[in-house]
Formats: sequence, structure tokens, C-alpha cells
Amino acid sequence: MKHVIAFDVSMGKSYMVVYNALKKCELEKEIEHNRPEFIELKVLIDDLIDGYGEHPHIVFEASGVYSRPLERFMIENKYRYCLLNPLEAKLQCDSLRMHKTDRSDAHQLALTHFTTERRIETVSDDVYRQLKRMSRHYSELDDELSVARSRMHKVIQETFPELEKIFTTKSELFLNVVQLYPHPDLVINQSKTVIKNRILANTNKRLSVKKAEEKAVELLKAAKQSYPAASSTDVLCDQVRVYAKRYQELLLQKNQCIDKMESLAEELKEYEILRSLPAIGANTAVRIIAEIGDIRRFDNNRQLNAFLKSR
Repeated sequence: MKHVIAFDVSMGKSYMVVYNALKKCELEKEIEHNRPEFIELKVLIDDLIDGYGEHPHIVFEASGVYSRPLERFMIENKYRYCLLNPLEAKLQCDSLRMHKTDRSDAHQLALTHFTTERRIETVSDDVYRQLKRMSRHYSELDDELSVARSRMHKVIQETFPELEKIFTTKSELFLNVVQLYPHPDLVINQSKTVIKNRILANTNKRLSVKKAEEKAVELLKAAKQSYPAASSTDVLCDQVRVYAKRYQELLLQKNQCIDKMESLAEELKEYEILRSLPAIGANTAVRIIAEIGDIRRFDNNRQLNAFLKSR
């Protein structure tokens, strides 16, 4: 190899070093992650390519959102690069510890590159990057759902706990009824017919009149027996409605996210193969593809296993 370029990435910037084939540092500087400085970096890399007839070896650690601009720069300019996870980089650099500074980290990455075999990142089709980002968003929505569910449960225990015994707590019907009747006093003063009609009017999925009437009877019976910790004018009743509505919004966003992932993945051969396997549904298939990425970049199963262990 002629040259090695290593970056130590931090928020909004990187410390860059350039080493020649004799393992001598020719350049070290800090670069900001902005357009003008990326243009200068492109000139530097292209000059090395033109002058020595080969691409320099480029290496840096994956540091979450902070390394993404640098990754995009490499991909858009079709530069080959090695992207290390932090643990992998630490293990490889432990034998060459200098003073613990950001600058020495860049030097260590460069120097160990001469003696360490590192996998070159393969530029995958954009569909895999989009699937991965949507999968991350799906997980975030799932986390938010857990928080909203926990908060809603806690408040309902003070306003109308019997609701969680009458309805399936994750159902659309439950979430609608919670918003209509967060407190038993709001039920007692209404007739069975009015309650039945309100349930039917506020449920998007098909619900039979008989089923709605049964639930109205159950609600009236529970309301007459209930003695909650809060009154019907308590601010907790407003909070119940807010949490139930938020829960519905998050469920909708999750479904929309998976629908978008499916529409993207349908064009991929591996999606068809995964869907043909027993017990692999659309949700599972797209999430697997999103996490693995383009499986064709692995030469064998050992490389795939190593990748999965590093996640």
C-alpha cells in the first residue's frame, strides 16, 4: 500500500493523519465536517490517486451519527474505506498505545493498518441504507409505545381501573373507549343505547351492534361498582386521553413504517426467499434484511457470523 489515511471522528469534525508506505506521517490536521473542507479532502485524496496510481487505504471508527457525514462523503465519491466498530478498533490498537488523546488515536489507526487485515466496506444499494434507518425508527417507536403504555396504565389505575379488565388493553376499541370514558362518572349518567352508539361511532374496525351493546352493559356495570382514586374533574382524566391518543398515533406510525419497508424490500430477491420460510412474516423479513444489509457482500457464512457477533 502507498498511503493510509486515518480519521479520529468526533462531533462535527475529525482529526486526520496521512501516512506513506514507510509508515511516516506526511500530514495531520483537523477537518470540519462541512462542504468546503470535504471538497479540500477530495482534492487531497484525488491527488494521491493520480500521483501514485492507486487509492489510499482509508480507515476510521463508526461513531454513530458523528461518522455518518464522513461515510456519505466516501460513498458518494466511491472511495473504498474500512469502518471499524469501537471495540474492534480498541483491540487492534491496544498493542500500540501512545498518549491517550484524540490525535494519537488517529495515528494508532493508521499505523496498525499496515499490519492488520481489515474488511473494506462494500457500498450497498441505497435501499439497504433506507431499510436500516427505517428499522431504527421502528425500534424507537416501539420504545415510545412502551413508555406511553406504562404511563397510561398508571393513570388509568387512578381514574377507571376496571377498563383494563373489560377490554384488551392494546386494542383499538380499548383506546377509543378510554378517550370517551376515562372516568366511571362519565358512564353512569348515560344510557346503554347512547354508550353503544358512541362505541360504534368511534371504532374504525368493524364491530357488531351486538358486541357494542355487550360492552356498553359491561361498562355500565363496572362504572356503578367503581370507586376510583380521582374524581371526574381531575386533571388525570385529561392525561388518560392524551396517553391513549398518543398510543394510537404511535401504532399508526409503526404500521406505516413497516408498510414502507415492505414496499422497498419487495424488489429484493432475499425478501422473497425469507418470506418463503415457515413462520417468517413480512415484519420479520424486512427487519432481518435491514439489520444484515446486502448479504452478497459476505464471501461466506463465517464472515456473516462474525458480522452478526459484532453487532
